[in-house]
Amino acid sequence: MTEIELKYGCNPHQAPAGVSIPAGSGFAVLNGRPSYINILDSLGAWQLVRELKVAVGRPAAASFKHTSPAGAAVAGPLSDAYLASQFLTADDLSPAANAYVRARGGDRMCSFGDVAAVSEVVDLSLARVLYDEVSDLIIAPGFEPDALELLKSKRRGAYLVLRIDPEFEPPEIETREVFGFRLRQKRNTAAIARTLFERVTAGAAPLSADVLETLMVATIALKYTQSNSVCVAFEGQVIGMGAGQQSRVHCTRLACDKADKWLLQQHPKTLRLRFKDVLPKPEKANVVDQFLLWDQLSEIEKGKLCAGLVNEPAALTAQERSDWVHGFPGICLSSDAFIPFADNLDRAARSNVRFVAQAGGSARDDEVTAAAQRYGMTMVHTGLRLFLH
Repeated sequence: MTEIELKYGCNPHQAPAGVSIPAGSGFAVLNGRPSYINILDSLGAWQLVRELKVAVGRPAAASFKHTSPAGAAVAGPLSDAYLASQFLTADDLSPAANAYVRARGGDRMCSFGDVAAVSEVVDLSLARVLYDEVSDLIIAPGFEPDALELLKSKRRGAYLVLRIDPEFEPPEIETREVFGFRLRQKRNTAAIARTLFERVTAGAAPLSADVLETLMVATIALKYTQSNSVCVAFEGQVIGMGAGQQSRVHCTRLACDKADKWLLQQHPKTLRLRFKDVLPKPEKANVVDQFLLWDQLSEIEKGKLCAGLVNEPAALTAQERSDWVHGFPGICLSSDAFIPFADNLDRAARSNVRFVAQAGGSARDDEVTAAAQRYGMTMVHTGLRLFLH
């Protein structure tokens, strides 16, 4: 074991703080000085992308905040509308950069100041993306020399760069100490494989390869999300994460609201917003976020929104929102435990969710299954609970 002194604990007044680095982990701080939360987030994010890469077989990335993923994705297609919605013009991204652009774009607001993790060696393409984003840290299995030099210059030299060995496996038993009490448990090594989604309880079978992959991405993301949690995903990318709620329907509402926003960011009316040249990317994201809440804004808030634009925004109607969201096929939802009430599917249906994965085993399974059939959803029972505390 090697000891590293940390900047501080969860808060600046919680010092001293430190971490014990296990032998064989290959863990190294290549730049910056991490805090307690930096270590927690980086290890959670790293486990997620490592498992995604193994399960799906493509480069994977995650954008982590406060011990849960804001977004996660595997490398895949980037449409012109998606690139425009993310204020990107280049489409010559490396696979690692592509995966991270998709992961971060799952929730631009929550990815602000994120911990980034990728399953691949960081190349210059990804380093350039990170350099231009508000990000606090990157953890990866390695770094090309020119990429490392660029990242070391980010944030006036304070950007955190962490390396870890992808072959490292921790002990089977993990421990934690809370208020002087030491707890032990077997580490969550349950594999999220395609066979997990074979038990179809509503709808047609079998699921297509694309849907299976997206359900795997959503479910692996949930494995590293504070429970209760519900995840909405599309084409191998998380587009709405509802994390850490005491009620599952609140998780579903949160995840679906975020997914709706992700979809509506690509609506022609949203893409027609013209920003003032002085507006940085985070401020543009804020304007879009407010635009998509237009009917809920006060006159003062609408005035602030318009102050960042050079054209007059044309608000989306309720019908336009619904029509647009229902134009995206293959939207998937996964739950980290059983879905206890049909109201979760009532909300999911409004976001055009067509495929649902849940543990099953609720006293009201029949009611939830009937709701899935009523909405024409395909639902599977995995039999696997994935709580994380």
